[in-house]
Amino acid sequence: MKLPRRKFLRVAASAGTLPLVSQIARAQPYPTHPVRLIEGIGAGATTDLIARLMGKWLSERLGTPFVIENRSGANGNIAAELVARAFPDGYTLLLVNAANTINATLYPQLNFDFIRDIAPVASIARGPLVMEVNPSVPVKTVPEFIEFARANPGKINMGSAGTATATHVVGELFMMMADVNLLHVPFRGSQAILALLAGQVDVMFFPIPAVIEYTRVGKLRALAVTTATRSEALPDVPTVAEFLPGFEASSWWGVGAPRGTPAEIIGKLNREINAGLADPSIKQRLAELGGAPVTMTAPEFGSFVSDDTQKWAKVIRAANIKPD
Repeated sequence: MKLPRRKFLRVAASAGTLPLVSQIARAQPYPTHPVRLIEGIGAGATTDLIARLMGKWLSERLGTPFVIENRSGANGNIAAELVARAFPDGYTLLLVNAANTINATLYPQLNFDFIRDIAPVASIARGPLVMEVNPSVPVKTVPEFIEFARANPGKINMGSAGTATATHVVGELFMMMADVNLLHVPFRGSQAILALLAGQVDVMFFPIPAVIEYTRVGKLRALAVTTATRSEALPDVPTVAEFLPGFEASSWWGVGAPRGTPAEIIGKLNREINAGLADPSIKQRLAELGGAPVTMTAPEFGSFVSDDTQKWAKVIRAANIKPD
């Protein structure tokens, strides 16, 4: 079968694009002009602050501005699609986070495939959520909470920062593994914390920085953190896994690039980001934001992202979570 000339030329041009990009990457030093680092949550959010922290480090190390661009909307999908469709030359990057792996299953009709179209570059950090209850809830440990919840099925309110956010799906994972039935009550962002403080909801899974001061003064009671190991910020608080073996969930951040970005560029960015994660000032700032540095090779980060996507896919399908 013969292709029409115009279609043939388009196919041929497409097939030749990636080798051409690789040739250009080898012929010129990278970067030679400003790089866009796009984040999709919004200015002032933790993801934005981490993007700016890494952007500043890369700008100083590579001698070219890494410009942070906020493209919030659709729970990060707008930013991810923009990067997925960008030319793969290393000058458009994405600050990826747990929302991206949740969205991959939550939104079946996306115009891009996160795993296929975003190449892993480097991990940055990982941090726990903390399981908090209002002090009026008559429990002080996870086993006591599970027993209380089983005695009151569907009567205990679980707040979240919104349907299908990490604060929601982590709670759903807890319900599945603990075999309890909580009533999910979504709020808009930090309004969930106010509801928990007021006793409008009973329990919540939320990032440590947002709730740690309330915990320290006794306005909230921390039962456990969600990572596999205890948090330096709350060293006396156990992990959920100490009572539910195998439980693990975290907030995390990293960098991705359009599929087809040359390996030379990905390798260079990975080395520079990992160097930054060893810097004491960056470690301290990440700790203030509730994260701990996690260095990985690009393939290791890709495996982590794939595993995280599969984990949340199982939760989303089992709980029949739909986007608002």
